[in-house]
Amino acid sequence: MTIHKEGTPSILIVLAFSTALAFAAFHFLGDGLPWLAWLITFVAAGLFVFIVSFFRIPSRNHTQDVGAVVAPADGKVVVIEEMHDNEYFNDRRLQVSIFMSPLNVHVNRNPIDGEVLYSKYHPGKFLVAWDPKSSTDNERHSVVLRNERVTILVKQIAGALARRIVNYLSAGQQVKQNEEFGFIKLGSRVDILLPAGTAVNVKLGDVVQGGVTVIARI
Repeated sequence: MTIHKEGTPSILIVLAFSTALAFAAFHFLGDGLPWLAWLITFVAAGLFVFIVSFFRIPSRNHTQDVGAVVAPADGKVVVIEEMHDNEYFNDRRLQVSIFMSPLNVHVNRNPIDGEVLYSKYHPGKFLVAWDPKSSTDNERHSVVLRNERVTILVKQIAGALARRIVNYLSAGQQVKQNEEFGFIKLGSRVDILLPAGTAVNVKLGDVVQGGVTVIARI
């Protein structure tokens, strides 16, 4: 397991805060209320462990398959439905949405090999990530990937707690399946827009792993 580069500033800030909090707890409470000083120290340590865990990149055997659309993120499948895309395709698409809780790995990976046709950031609201309107109203970053088999849109969506979406892709770039393309801080969601009628390999409620689980065959 490694720690994502996006986590370095946050981890250092929380480490400094947790250390200062523990020191202050024992300095002011150590003599009269030692149990409270220990409780505060444990809470501070727990916060530090959580932050480190949030930015973890676990070692995995990623799925390499040109005929597959692989999950771009860890989390739970919360939407599988046809919808009309007004952002890029302007036609019917099959939307598969993955909700990422604060406990999930938050690295985002390319579902397919291909060329980046479109990459755009949209400012917006911070509705809870499972709200259907979050796909169109929340802060988000959309990327369209195309290869000889399929063209898909992948949308990083900020949730109620997330306040920063990181995306590394730009139009014209060639990408490889499972390479990292971005990161979302705290709870969030990723949508994949597939051609209408695509047969998916997952169902509502399934827990998927980014870079491992096959979402659909193409």
